[in-house]
Amino acid sequence: MTGLQVVILAIVQGLTEFLPISSSGHLVLVPVFFGWTDQGLAFDVAVHFGSLIAVLIFFRTDIHALLRGGLQVMGGNIRTIESRMALGIALGTIPAALAGLLFVDWIEANLRSPVVIVCTLSAYAVLMLLADRFGRRTREISGVRISDAVLIGVAQALALVPGTSRSGVTITAAMALGFERQDAARFSFLLAVPVILLATAYSLLGLLRADVAVAWGQLAIGVLVSGIVAYLSIEFFMRFVSRIGLMPFAIYRIVLAAVILYVVI
Repeated sequence: MTGLQVVILAIVQGLTEFLPISSSGHLVLVPVFFGWTDQGLAFDVAVHFGSLIAVLIFFRTDIHALLRGGLQVMGGNIRTIESRMALGIALGTIPAALAGLLFVDWIEANLRSPVVIVCTLSAYAVLMLLADRFGRRTREISGVRISDAVLIGVAQALALVPGTSRSGVTITAAMALGFERQDAARFSFLLAVPVILLATAYSLLGLLRADVAVAWGQLAIGVLVSGIVAYLSIEFFMRFVSRIGLMPFAIYRIVLAAVILYVVI
């Protein structure tokens, strides 16, 4: 890859990882639009690691509380808000982790296509609009139940399919369960931490087993750029989601699906 390709792809990853518009879909489509070769596993690992660093820094207070809650759970205390949140995040991670282990290779081989992305972009845009329009928006993150976490975790597993958007499907599920927009987004982003960590570790293991040459300089640039852009995109979304809702992102998804349908298919 050229330096320009590295920067563009890192920006795309950082911008789309936490906005509900599908980072995996964009990373598949950008090389198609520009006629580039696939960026490869090593680069995907790097930019996802950058996104992970961004969410850890932005939600450092919440992460610290979750770690405290995890210790409380291990000590047998699940009565505090922190312990219930930690347990919820842990249980909510299981569906995506299992789905990833069982189906990720099949999905990579069969579903990374523009046709699939058009379908997922459009279908989930409709669900986002419905959740944004009809969700009660009366519940707060402090009141999350184990059943809520598991249901949102099941929704997160669907994001393995390109074009779905992990943040989009989990925020939609949380809003359908009645959570406020900002609280739905916060839980979605916290739920992303173990999933991104597991996915990065899994990809890194595959990279090490492949024993291929690695352009460490390009990867370092990818980590830095994706991390900065991801942090800014999280800040933007958390600041404005209560006011703008999900409609602009749903409209973007539909427009993008139409463009793909016209240009690529």
